[in-house]
Amino acid sequence: MLKKNFWKKKLNQFNKEEWEALCDRCGKCCLIKLEDEDNGDIFYTNISCKLLCVKTGNCTNYINRKKIVKDCTTLSYNNIDTLKWMPKTCSYRLVNEGKKLPSWHYLLTGNFEEMEKQRMCVRNRVTSEKEIDIKKIQKYITNWENN
Repeated sequence: MLKKNFWKKKLNQFNKEEWEALCDRCGKCCLIKLEDEDNGDIFYTNISCKLLCVKTGNCTNYINRKKIVKDCTTLSYNNIDTLKWMPKTCSYRLVNEGKKLPSWHYLLTGNFEEMEKQRMCVRNRVTSEKEIDIKKIQKYITNWENN
C-alpha cells in the first residue's frame, strides 16, 4: 500500500512500488526523439517506440523492453539528471527538481481523465514506428508542449 504523498521525498528513498507508481503514463519518454548534432537540441516526434500501444500509452512488453529495444533507457534516480530529453512534465524529473506534481497527475486526481482532458499524454495521438518509413522521421517532429 502506498503512503499518502510518498512523492514528497527524494527519489533515492522510493521503494519499487512507489517508483513505478510515480510514473504518470504520459508515454512521452517512449517517443522517438532527434538530437541536433550541432547544438544538442532535442526534437520530439509523434512517432512511438514499437512497443508502445498507441491506444493506451502503455508499453506492451515492459519487463522485456530492454532486450527488445536496445536503446530503451531504464530510468533511475542515478540517471535522471543526465537525461536531458525527459519531458518537462515528467513526474520523475519534477520530483527530482523539488517541484510539485502537476494538478492533472493521477496521484492527485485519482484517475487519468484530467491528464487526457488536458492532452498531456500520447494516447491516441501517435503513430508506431512500425507504421512509418523511418528515413522520413524528420517529417514527424512536433511540439508536445503546445499540442
